[in-house]
Amino acid sequence: MRTEMTFGRRILFFLALVGPGIITGSVDNDAGGITTYAVAGATYGYNLLWTLIPSGVVLFIVQEMNARMGIVTGKGLADLIRENAGVKITFLIFVGLLIADIGNTMTEFAGVAGSMQVFHVSKYISIPLTALVVWILVVKGNYSFAERIFLIFSLALLSYIVSALMGKPQWGAIGTSIVHPTISTNFNYISTVIGIVGTTIAPWMQFYMQSAVIEKGLKIRDYKYTLIDVLVGCLATVVVAFFIIVATGATLYHNDHGTVINDAKDAAIALKPMAGAFASQVFAFGLYIASIFSATILPVATAFYVCEAFGFEAGIEKKWKEAPQFYVLYTIILVLAAAIIMIPDAPLIGITLWSQRINGILLPVVLIAMMLLVNNTRVMGKYVNKRWNNIIGWLTIAILVVLSIVLLVMSVG
Repeated sequence: MRTEMTFGRRILFFLALVGPGIITGSVDNDAGGITTYAVAGATYGYNLLWTLIPSGVVLFIVQEMNARMGIVTGKGLADLIRENAGVKITFLIFVGLLIADIGNTMTEFAGVAGSMQVFHVSKYISIPLTALVVWILVVKGNYSFAERIFLIFSLALLSYIVSALMGKPQWGAIGTSIVHPTISTNFNYISTVIGIVGTTIAPWMQFYMQSAVIEKGLKIRDYKYTLIDVLVGCLATVVVAFFIIVATGATLYHNDHGTVINDAKDAAIALKPMAGAFASQVFAFGLYIASIFSATILPVATAFYVCEAFGFEAGIEKKWKEAPQFYVLYTIILVLAAAIIMIPDAPLIGITLWSQRINGILLPVVLIAMMLLVNNTRVMGKYVNKRWNNIIGWLTIAILVVLSIVLLVMSVG
């Protein structure tokens, strides 16, 4: 009886601590991510599923480092970068990240508009209403309430499994594509790979993860439970991404030998004649949930790390008068992104795909800063990286730098 009670207490304790890892992993599958995965499936079938394996491993390593840094230092990543790299370097890094994140937030509202159009709701209704609800949730709510809402949103993303299964995928072909993928060296293939990596391990996620650990007040004694939380979140990210690629690969690619889609909404509509109206609606529902989910978190994360980097108060636990710069910047990002997407004929697919590619190009910069910090004994004490963390971390950075250079050279050529 005593063992069962101890186990029960551990489960309850874990459930009390759960949140940062699962939420960060789930919000990773936002409108930009869904579009990138859908384009990958529609264009290359199952051939890019292999990228999810190394991406998932690296995602876990990176998120674990974020959680550990947050728990040990009690400081956010932006704060640590400013303290150790100086204001000039911090300014250059965060200007690039701010531009990318405004593009990412625009992508979320493009997802809101596209998903609601499947249900015949105009974007001039869906975008303003969603933006207002999101703004109220952040400005008038608190972290504990918002976290509960986010966890519910996380469960809704599992709807993509339903869409994939209704597409009747060929599991043998899926296995073959993972074990023996067809790899190309052309511009579109490489840029799609970078886009997948950039959306699976987005730069802004690292800042949100660390800030969420701090806002939740986690300590080093909570580390092992936080590690499980991070692992579950990473698995959720990869599983959802896997089924989005499978859903579009099983229908849009194998029926037309490569379907051109402009955004995730097009993927939802294209599924209808091939997998049925219900599969199309489920895909659109998942897109809406993912979009509103990320439209809430991404501007918050951006405002948080920009304010933190330059020494301003930040956090949704604070009132407006306690952190005015944080809430003003959050509001500007939200309103600007929503307004641009409401412009007629806005280039949604260009915004979406290039925001993910910019993520992939900026990611090595953020990872280098992280690796230097997490190996600094003055910052981390005895909790610095182990050798295997460093091997995977530096290898990932090297590969991303090479891919980014190749992409840049090919685009200029």
